[in-house]
Amino acid sequence: MILKSNKGVAILVTLSFMALAVAATLELHRRARAAVSSTALARDRMLLEQMAETGIQAARALLVKDKSQNETDSFGDLWADPVNIDEFLGELKFENGTLEVAITDEMSRLQINALVQFPEGIEFNETQRELWDRFLSYWIETNEIQDVDITTLINSMKDWLDSGDDDAITGLSGAESEYYQDLDPPDSPVDGPVRHLSELGRIKGFTRELLNGSGETEGMESYFTTFGVQAGEGTTATWNGRININTAGLAVIAALLPVESRDLAESILQYRQELEQTEALDVLSTPKWYQNAPGAADVEIDPTLISLTSDIFRIESRASLNDTTLSVIAIVRRQQAQNSGQWVCKALRWQTK
Repeated sequence: MILKSNKGVAILVTLSFMALAVAATLELHRRARAAVSSTALARDRMLLEQMAETGIQAARALLVKDKSQNETDSFGDLWADPVNIDEFLGELKFENGTLEVAITDEMSRLQINALVQFPEGIEFNETQRELWDRFLSYWIETNEIQDVDITTLINSMKDWLDSGDDDAITGLSGAESEYYQDLDPPDSPVDGPVRHLSELGRIKGFTRELLNGSGETEGMESYFTTFGVQAGEGTTATWNGRININTAGLAVIAALLPVESRDLAESILQYRQELEQTEALDVLSTPKWYQNAPGAADVEIDPTLISLTSDIFRIESRASLNDTTLSVIAIVRRQQAQNSGQWVCKALRWQTK
């Protein structure tokens, strides 16, 4: 009986060791597969980053090439034509994966920081305040937004930007430190230029629904930019707020027009698109080309609000490989190199996602 019992124990011990050995082997296999998978993912990510960055460099080269050929910027140019971009990218050879690149004009948007007169940073830039009023009125009406007070949005934005006013609230609906300190969690206004669009969600009245949209309602964030800074007197900086009318969208064109002419925005946009399709781009080099649109002969847009050129662009390069994608977004400025005088594209912001 004792012998049989010992044999039984031995069998159980052996089986336990075998189970442990099998478990250990399976774990080793699992770790090996995970290591291989991790290595593959790391390799793919490295390749994706290289591909996306190559797309950014190609777009920069295209923007420089375009500058040598055109004095104005419009959707008829090299940088804005998807077919031309694809042909340009076709010269880049990738064994695997695909690459998509899009270039947009950052100066087709409203310059947030132009709302206040910098470098003083205290008073409204009145022409910009009126521009904001027209834009918000059009955007809210078009998207049938309810319960939004335009004056609150504009005054709150001004208070976020302004400085040196001893926390004086703009109008009856602005917001300074006292308002933000009562929030949960507490916050504080920047009292200076907005550096990133993500700041907008912290400003009184600018809800995520307004900025990003909800359902079929578009968000307003895509109509704004924090870029456009220019050298002021001495070491100061300023924003002139000029918008490239050759690339502005419908809502921005409507905002540029006098209130009584707002209904002509679509006519002006369609006329511009016809010029782009027929390659009659020389017309877009004249400041008042919009007057040639049907019904717009007597329209006058404030010349301090518009331009016909741009040198700040947003480039998005999207690389795909083995069901994985990676995007690089770069904001670049075209400028002349001090030493050589050649046009180059300087990166102002770089984001990988």
